[in-house]
Amino acid sequence: MKITPTLKSGLVASAMISSLTLGATSPVMAENEELIDAMEGYVMFQEYHGATIRPEQIPADQWENITIVDTRDAGQYAEDHIPGAINIEWRQILERRDELPTDEMVLVYCNTGSLSAQAGLMLRLAGMDNVRILQDGFTGFQKAGGFEANARAQEEAEEAGE
Repeated sequence: MKITPTLKSGLVASAMISSLTLGATSPVMAENEELIDAMEGYVMFQEYHGATIRPEQIPADQWENITIVDTRDAGQYAEDHIPGAINIEWRQILERRDELPTDEMVLVYCNTGSLSAQAGLMLRLAGMDNVRILQDGFTGFQKAGGFEANARAQEEAEEAGE
């Protein structure tokens, strides 16, 4: 069977779903070489840090063009979140992926980046190459200066260059 990019995305998504529901050590996964080959192929062609982005890399006027997804639980989201973010807990991200656009950046985050990295990986394996993971999560976003992180980083770079 020839594995096309579309089929590969589907196989990889199936592998992820199987590993999440059956456990990574399931005999089903160990015996399914096609799925393992598809995952290996996907990972080999991804750029290092290709799915992550820092708040400093996003100019303030670009945030309005990004769908921001808080992947933490509803309680944490209610307590505080990035303004404009929607809440889809990381465990629900695949079943709710139809709510996300495919024609603009989707930025996922959690507190520090670990759960959102899982959500981002699942979405990217499901074929959504427009997904980015906010490096260092909500904590890093706040520490960097929020929506003004890019301007702040540029100012610091200019001051250091003088």
